Amino acid sequence: MTLSERNLVFKAGMVVTFISLLICITASVVIIPLYQNMEPEITHYSDSFFRTFMANFLDSNLLAAHICIMALVLFSFLSIIFIFKYFEKTQSQEILFVYFFSFSLTFEILRLIIPMIQVYEIPSMYLLGAYKIIFFGRYFGIFSLFAASVFAVGYKSQGLRPLIIFIIVVTLIISFGIPVDTDAQKLDSSLNMIKGYTSLVRLIELVAFLLTTINFFVAVWIRSNRGFLIVGAGSVLAFLGRIILISADNWLGPPLGILCLAAGIWLVCANLHKIYLWH
Repeated sequence: MTLSERNLVFKAGMVVTFISLLICITASVVIIPLYQNMEPEITHYSDSFFRTFMANFLDSNLLAAHICIMALVLFSFLSIIFIFKYFEKTQSQEILFVYFFSFSLTFEILRLIIPMIQVYEIPSMYLLGAYKIIFFGRYFGIFSLFAASVFAVGYKSQGLRPLIIFIIVVTLIISFGIPVDTDAQKLDSSLNMIKGYTSLVRLIELVAFLLTTINFFVAVWIRSNRGFLIVGAGSVLAFLGRIILISADNWLGPPLGILCLAAGIWLVCANLHKIYLWH
């Protein structure tokens, strides 16, 4: 992929994420007033580690979960602008997959379909479709950041398209294999879908996270460049911020998640730019 082709992909991502942001803001005007009446209807509480740890300190709040969704969509848009600004004239195979990770966050806007059920009658088929797209976005983002770490340790590819297609196929298999509960009467405190195979899903995420981190740290030795150490640390923060914003259902989630995600992406992009600036 040439530099001009890659930049065109970045620009297309900016357009799509900006439209998603506008839709998110518009939908929020309708949805936010509903939360006060929806709070007593919560039937399922987030089972994430973040929620379990904070359950004794902060109560769940649907508006806080909504703010997390808005933060993910906004961050997706802003981070792509940041990536384009830094790498418009700098070639790096890793950055395309970091871009995919950032772009994947905009799929979280589809979680707003859960409170929208309170306003409109939405067929379960559409709910299921929305959930599968959300899963696809999440795992495409995870595997994209893993692919970036593989390039960091020296993997060479004459064409990126076969690798991208492979990631898409694997992601489709996983996302369509995860069962979800489309019962509109069940409401999760983090505005997430209630899914099956929770342990397996967490294992996949954990393995991808560990391999990504290890690869970036190994790149320090293979490439003889300590900049990859900071990139690895940034990937840890990015993963952590993403997990918090996806699963949080209280007011600590938005500021902590935004801080981790922003710091992580900045460390990854700024140091990749330094590494490839003179290449």
